[in-house]
Amino acid sequence: MLDLMTSPKLLAQAKSYFNDVQLKTDSHAPLITAQDKPQLSRSACAGRFSVALIADAVGLWSRDGRRGVRRLDLPARIGLLRWMMRDRFWPLAAALCLAPPAAADPAQDRAAILTVVAQMEQAWNRGDFRGYMAGFSNPDVVFVSGGRFQNGWQGTLDHYVRDYGGSPRTRGTLHFYDMKVELLADDAAMLVGRYHLERPVRAAEGVNTRLFRKIAGRWVITLNHVSAHDVPSRPAAPVSEREPSAPAARQDPPSS
Repeated sequence: MLDLMTSPKLLAQAKSYFNDVQLKTDSHAPLITAQDKPQLSRSACAGRFSVALIADAVGLWSRDGRRGVRRLDLPARIGLLRWMMRDRFWPLAAALCLAPPAAADPAQDRAAILTVVAQMEQAWNRGDFRGYMAGFSNPDVVFVSGGRFQNGWQGTLDHYVRDYGGSPRTRGTLHFYDMKVELLADDAAMLVGRYHLERPVRAAEGVNTRLFRKIAGRWVITLNHVSAHDVPSRPAAPVSEREPSAPAARQDPPSS
């Protein structure tokens, strides 16, 4: 192979091409572009790394398309091609491209997931239902409560606004606790936890089962199942006879 690549006829053709064609052109399309550099997949990395070196060796790669950038002279090209043909080149390429990625930190992932839940709790308690829904995958979260599927992300938001958004009394105060996180993979985790929703009418407790996925570096809930039941409300301050409380509308058990 090396003998063929360095044969006088082939070298003469290459020299003629670069002197008579490529070097007379003000610009040419780069073989390897900036888009090829970040995070190459393992299966393609070694091959593309090799192509880049070969392209550099034969003068086909310019960093920004301008003539003469990163072009090696012919002896340097031949020297680089000879080095690439040695046995030491391929283990080096494999070591650079096939090395495993940095291991995920389980403690950091668990903390990130619990932070998402804490931010959801805070958003609910200030009446920011859209902020609460930021913890769910948009638009394709699967949400199950009261034996029914909600209609994706928007349907779940509409449900919260409709059934809880009338006032702070109907929204109540939400608290998540006793949460256990099990990491299933680098980008998947299961959370099982309890919640309490305190409000003057129809306080509730329940259990959330949540599948988290790490999407674009951020943990979000892709599947949420709620099992809830009513509990007695804490005693509330007496209401003036002049402002009687309205009768509670019929609702499904609260789901959070």
